[in-house]
Amino acid sequence: MKRKVQDEVPWSDSLTAYDNEHFTIYMRLLDASADDASEDEMAQLVLGIDPMREPERARMAVRSHLDRANWMVTTGYKELFARRPTPGELFQSS
Repeated sequence: MKRKVQDEVPWSDSLTAYDNEHFTIYMRLLDASADDASEDEMAQLVLGIDPMREPERARMAVRSHLDRANWMVTTGYKELFARRPTPGELFQSS
């Protein structure tokens, strides 16, 4: 199921439910950016927004999601590694 992409990422100083749901999109945007994809290409191929029909929305959405993706790899990742595993995630010894 494809997740609905908001025009602007809900910003927070910690990970959000939106971040968890859109983590793959963030990584795809970072990958596309590293490959020098244009904002139009990222909007169309990653976010599913037609930049010819909605140029302002496409630009805003790409920039917002790319900003959040960069935050995730520079700051937000720390929360991913700092969280405690649930009992079901713990390794059990035999």
